[in-house]
Amino acid sequence: MDCELQKASMWKRISAFLFDFIMLGIVAVLFAWGLSVVTGYDGYSRTVTDSYARYGEEYGVDLRLTLKEYEALSPEEAQRVDAAFAALNADAAALRANQMMLQLTVLIISLGFFFAYLIWEFLLPLKLGTGQTLGKKIFGIGLMKTDGVKVSGVVLFVRAILGKYTIETMIPTLILLMIYWGTIGVVGPAVLFLILLTEIIVMIATRTNSLIHDLLAGTVVIDAGSQRIFDSAEERAAYKAKIAAELAQRQEY
Repeated sequence: MDCELQKASMWKRISAFLFDFIMLGIVAVLFAWGLSVVTGYDGYSRTVTDSYARYGEEYGVDLRLTLKEYEALSPEEAQRVDAAFAALNADAAALRANQMMLQLTVLIISLGFFFAYLIWEFLLPLKLGTGQTLGKKIFGIGLMKTDGVKVSGVVLFVRAILGKYTIETMIPTLILLMIYWGTIGVVGPAVLFLILLTEIIVMIATRTNSLIHDLLAGTVVIDAGSQRIFDSAEERAAYKAKIAAELAQRQEY
């Protein structure tokens, strides 16, 4: 094994990413489903759906129309829609159910992703003892600190939770939710573009072709079959000193 940097090929990284992405998504969905059952999300959702249907039928309008569709209505139709929404907003049970549904949506998505990353990107690599996810292990790539030392639990946590979960997953997800709900303006798409642009710049500019989570944690994805990883910085320094001494001895002859 070589102690110099042996970067993983891009194809192996992409393959491992796709495998881990699918598996992490499955874990996140399972946790989200469990949380929705525990929190009673479906009950609030049914209350909101029934309320929209009831007031829409009472006033003879469709309350699921878009802003563009609303603007195309005749004055009489728009007046009926406004009256239906006024009645809906005056319904305390429907209003509370809608608020709970929105809050639980954010909570369930956040915790679903959090537990998925905690298991798949932190606990599993920590258990394997190599910093590898199952996808990395299957495709023969690994993880180490940029100084050639194996990753610690703290490093894995920073990489998985601060980098992947918080910055690369939850911030974009929450922005997309706010865009969908119409509660954010041009700032949302601008932030999404900035995150994507930063990822591209970091990957191109760094010698290790890293992404944000690797930059934050000080890690690099390597070829597991050819890369030598040291247990500590002292071990790496001793190994390099030994190699240098052997090289100097050979040069004497």
